[in-house]
Amino acid sequence: MNFPRIFLKKNEEKEIKGGFLWAFDNELGRVKYFEENEWKECQFVPKDGGEGGARDKKGAAFPVKDGELVELYTNAGAFLASGIFNRSSKITVRLLGPEKAEEIDADKSEYIYKKIYGAMNLRKIHFDQGDSFRLVFGEADFLPGFICERYVAEGSKVYLLVQFLSLSCEVFRKEIISALEKVCEPFAIYERSDADVRLKEGLELKSGWIKAPKGGGSSANGGATITIVENSVRIQVDLAKGQKTGYFLDQKFNRKEIWKYCRGKNVFDAFSHTGAFGLNAFMAGAKSVVCADISEDAVDLINANIKLNGAEKVVSALCVDVFDALKQYEAEGKKFDVIILDPPAFTKSAKMIKKAYGGYKEINLRAMRILNKGGILVTCSCSHFFDETNFYSMLASAAADSHRRVQILSKGGAAPDHPVLLGYPKSEYLKRAICSVQ
Repeated sequence: MNFPRIFLKKNEEKEIKGGFLWAFDNELGRVKYFEENEWKECQFVPKDGGEGGARDKKGAAFPVKDGELVELYTNAGAFLASGIFNRSSKITVRLLGPEKAEEIDADKSEYIYKKIYGAMNLRKIHFDQGDSFRLVFGEADFLPGFICERYVAEGSKVYLLVQFLSLSCEVFRKEIISALEKVCEPFAIYERSDADVRLKEGLELKSGWIKAPKGGGSSANGGATITIVENSVRIQVDLAKGQKTGYFLDQKFNRKEIWKYCRGKNVFDAFSHTGAFGLNAFMAGAKSVVCADISEDAVDLINANIKLNGAEKVVSALCVDVFDALKQYEAEGKKFDVIILDPPAFTKSAKMIKKAYGGYKEINLRAMRILNKGGILVTCSCSHFFDETNFYSMLASAAADSHRRVQILSKGGAAPDHPVLLGYPKSEYLKRAICSVQ
């Protein structure tokens, strides 16, 4: 079978040769396609540019269909990789791997199975069967746009939460679900393909059970709320309504890392979300823990998790704007021994880095001011746009302006179920520093 060949413009192949898995519409040049027993050629034109990329002057339809398997080449004609074409998206070709399209198409089920089986084997190095972890991390596991969380609920039942965020994985939906069934033998599979990024891919939003739990469930949302155990902490996860994929598994080892700093200490867990950091501090023997979040739903969940762990005498939850809380504590002279800052991404674009810098600096500066001498600051950023250079520059500036001396005791990132793919910087998004503040 002769698959369409997409040729990059001149000198656009460097990033892709380095491991980047996206080809944008403004990087594409000509297109070769096989029709009527011969190869023909036209220029690529983005869909929002009209049908100017038609193969003849009569305005015939563009010769490559969205969702079609294609091969990507340099401008000079060297083969790079195969991927899925989508002229509806600015990311027009999402690359699957270095194989020729014919190899992938020969047995798509086996091709996808090997990717998911390989991802599982990598996780087995760091996680046990009873652990919850991210099984597939999109491009970093060579399945662009596909996310799969593997949750193990109490009772050892495996729940999968999946997200099909791009056409490049949507076209393999049947093969992906089949592979997950073989690799994981899940009790249930819930889909959360409800992120707006799907609209940019020309896809509708969808969510709900792909494989419903047997017997349904007693909870209000049909069994979609489960309880997992992480680092000895019991946590409720709402598959249907929780943020993004229900729970932030990427911080598991960072949450365990704080145990050594929290015994007998007064702890403030800011941007708490589920209370996971605060409850890890409780399990470590903290004297008191205050969890704060601006979301009423989050605070309800924190309170449920506090009760679930029998932590009512030590842990409390506040529904408050963290920026306001830090200002108020400073004005009151309130002090803590340990402060944890795990905010949502303050920037989701390169254009907003300067504003994000200010936001990150303010919370870190104020946290440093309300720490007791020698107190511990655990601070994070989950925006890949706000890179490590910006993050540590911000910390240094916050330390200087708060008149504090800061020692970084430990640096970290996401757990190993979120591998970093070289050449794909978006996969290296989480920064975490544990600091001693004098």
